[in-house]
Amino acid sequence: MIKKTIVVSVLLFSLSSSAQKIYSVQYESQADINVYVADYASMADLNVYKVDYQSQAQGNEGLWYFVDYASRADKKIYFVDYQSQSDLTVFFVDYQSQAGWNDNTKKHLLY
Repeated sequence: MIKKTIVVSVLLFSLSSSAQKIYSVQYESQADINVYVADYASMADLNVYKVDYQSQAQGNEGLWYFVDYASRADKKIYFVDYQSQSDLTVFFVDYQSQAGWNDNTKKHLLY
């Protein structure tokens, strides 16, 4: 019974947590996701707004907080030079209200 409770708790926690604490790695082999930064918002799968505080990075709606250590990140990303190398294409926006998904089929990458 205790094992079932632990398993259920872990599953619920993993489903409810969202990956918005991001760490940028130096090498592609260290990354969970390869990310390309687009020149225009219309080219991106996700419009990202960099928040100032970790508490602002709630949900999976493009509000990213960059952490200083890989161990504190939900997802580790590597910025690639070409869109063809990427799993996810992002565009960094100037305002929080502009953040969000343009392509919901890639939303699972940040869960």
